[in-house]
Amino acid sequence: QVQLVESGGGLVQPGGSLRLSCAASGFAFPMYYMTWARQAPGRDLEWVAQITHDGRKTYYIDSVEGRFTISRDNADNTLYLQMNDLKSEDTAVYYCVRGRGAGGTRGQGTQVTVSS
Repeated sequence: QVQLVESGGGLVQPGGSLRLSCAASGFAFPMYYMTWARQAPGRDLEWVAQITHDGRKTYYIDSVEGRFTISRDNADNTLYLQMNDLKSEDTAVYYCVRGRGAGGTRGQGTQVTVSS
């Protein structure tokens, strides 16, 4: 069965960095677009970054463009999200999602809290 296991979240001060990882199994990871999505308290789930199956193209929402970098290692079935210059509004549970957008199969999420 499809499994997506996120890790790397935590508490960080504004301006800090975190790197999220997602270990994928149970499907042909190199064949799929992958997405990082997040859900802040009281808000809808939103996608923040997407990457093509081969890693050649990436897409970001405006609020994270230039600060976040999505990448993947198809040999290791792992998806990454490097987050720099974190802001309080980045506080959310972050999910690894199979496919394009926030609507696909996702993992259990990892909490990211940005606070001084």
